[in-house]
Amino acid sequence: MPKYSIVIPLHNEQENVTDLYDRLKAVMETSGDSFEIVFVDDGSSDETFHMLGQIAGVDSRITVVRLRRNFGQTSALAAGFDNARGEYIIAMDGDLQHDPSDIPLFLEKISEGYDIVSGWRRVRIDNLWLRRIPSRCANWLMAKLSGVDIHDFGTTFKAYRRDILEQVPLYGELHRFIPALASWHGASICEVPIRNVNRERGASHYGISRTFRVFFDLITIRFLLKYLGRPLHFFGTVGMMGVFGGIGITTWLFVEKFVYQSHVMMEHGPMMIFAAVLLLAGLNLLAIGLLGELQVRHYHEPTRRAPYSVDRVLRSHSEEQSVPE
Repeated sequence: MPKYSIVIPLHNEQENVTDLYDRLKAVMETSGDSFEIVFVDDGSSDETFHMLGQIAGVDSRITVVRLRRNFGQTSALAAGFDNARGEYIIAMDGDLQHDPSDIPLFLEKISEGYDIVSGWRRVRIDNLWLRRIPSRCANWLMAKLSGVDIHDFGTTFKAYRRDILEQVPLYGELHRFIPALASWHGASICEVPIRNVNRERGASHYGISRTFRVFFDLITIRFLLKYLGRPLHFFGTVGMMGVFGGIGITTWLFVEKFVYQSHVMMEHGPMMIFAAVLLLAGLNLLAIGLLGELQVRHYHEPTRRAPYSVDRVLRSHSEEQSVPE
């Protein structure tokens, strides 16, 4: 069994595959420890999988997982983690914006006993208004909501102990929040500064819409971290606020009707509607939305359903393992 597994999701990265493999191999061979590289082809439409197959045919330390379609980065990482065999797992992007020469920094911290080592793009070279400022705001908010004091939740470049990853189910776009979810299990976390390198070849798959989706995920993460084991503490608080507010308004309307003989329907009709909405609609809408999040987690965690579908897995000596339909 290898000591380290490098997991790399790829989508239409044929221009970078060979260079990435060469640089990874050179870095890991200097570490002196056993390793494997797990490439996950996330439904590429170019020659990415073909090139990965050629690499796997000449290097027994390479595993290639091909997904049936483009499931997204979180699902691709989950597929890589499930097929990795190392005691420690390092995840990184396949576009060479993560410099493989930074890997020894992660290995050093992992060897010190940390459960998770997160990369920190201390010096960003992205667009100021479209990437850096929204990212800084999201990272600050995530640190406050999760209680995990790291600066860069967004980067994929992280190292994990295997047993920690096995406790964190991945679905949706939660890969960037693994440190926050793992903190619930008591994981020890640290950061190392990494280089932020410009993409040399190929087109970026990220845009401003990805930043906006992060804010919705923040709401989910906050709810999962604080109320997953005690949802009644949340629903009960909101529910009692609505109930007491509705009861207060209803009591006032009863006093107006039976003490002061007011014509409630004519004089306070809107208030009656507001009381009914406060008692029913608000609580129902909140419950439906958040119970939906719990249902998604219930779907993935107890049954351990995989959020991806594998086409085939290539291991040493070009061995192909077909996955039944």
